[in-house]
Amino acid sequence: MKTVALTCIECPVGCRIEVDLEENKVLAVRGNSCLRGKMYAENEVVCPKRVVTSTVKTTDGRMLPVKTDKPVPKTEIFAVMQKINSATATTPVKIGDVIIKAVCEDANVVATGNAE
Repeated sequence: MKTVALTCIECPVGCRIEVDLEENKVLAVRGNSCLRGKMYAENEVVCPKRVVTSTVKTTDGRMLPVKTDKPVPKTEIFAVMQKINSATATTPVKIGDVIIKAVCEDANVVATGNAE
């Protein structure tokens, strides 16, 4: 059995959590003060995921802020960034418009700003 210690990032409390693992299976979670912390810890030790934020070029040369609409596995972040870096958004763009569909699994890259 292996015990992993981490600090929860789901809320400002920042609980110190310990997770007992055996063969990549969660046996116990301790230290969380809410269910969100328990779910975070279980996911973080088995398959950590993050929302990716960045910018893409627009057809008129400006930079447009974007993010993935769902967290992606940390192991895929560099591949996602390669796709984002090679993308160009055609203006006009509104917040929420999909810039890259299914960039990783079912996550899309969406605009977080407007470009007229």
